[in-house]
Amino acid sequence: DGGRMSSDGGVILVKQADDILGLSRRFAACFRDKRHPGFVEYRVEDLVRQRIMGLALGYEDLNDHDALRHDPVMGLASGRLSGGRANCAALAGKSTLNRLERSGQQADRYCRIIADHEALATLFVTLFMDQHERAPARIVLDVDATDDRIHGHQEGRAFHGYYGHNCYLPLYIFCGDHLLSATLRTADRDPGKE
Repeated sequence: DGGRMSSDGGVILVKQADDILGLSRRFAACFRDKRHPGFVEYRVEDLVRQRIMGLALGYEDLNDHDALRHDPVMGLASGRLSGGRANCAALAGKSTLNRLERSGQQADRYCRIIADHEALATLFVTLFMDQHERAPARIVLDVDATDDRIHGHQEGRAFHGYYGHNCYLPLYIFCGDHLLSATLRTADRDPGKE
C-alpha cells in the first residue's frame, strides 16, 4: 500500500556502467528490426537494455518482467517512465521480450526481430579488445560448460546425471574475466563437442 515503490535501486549503477560501455546500444546494433514502424512501442535498444538490467538484478525469468515493467526505478534506468501510447506500460512485458529472445535467422509471422549471430559473436571479442590498449601478446582461454537449470517443459530440456536435474548445458569461453563466447546447448550432448 506504499504506492509506486521499488527495491531495485542498484539498477542505477548498472545503467551508469551501461552508459560508459555502450553495451545495450552495441548489442542492439546486432539485430535487424523487421517490425512495421507504425506499430512499434519499444525499440530493440529499449528491449535489450531492459533485459540486461533485469538479468543484472537477478531477474532471469521473462515472467519477472510483467511486474518489472511497472517498476519506477527500472523505468528510470531504461529511460522510459511511461508508455508512448495509452494503456501501454513504460517497459515491455514477457511476451514482447520473448519475441526478441526467440529471434531466428529470418523474420516470420511472430518474430520480426532478427539476430545477426556473426555480429553478436564479433561483439564479445570487440568488447574484450576494447579493454586493452593493444592486442595482448598471449591469451589463455578457459572453455567451460556449466548447467543452466530448467524449471518446466522447455524445448530441448534434458536430464544431466552430473548436475542431477533438467538443464541446458551452455558452453562459455573466457579470457581472464572477459566473456568471449556463450553458446546455449542442450544437456544431452558431449560437453566438448564444439
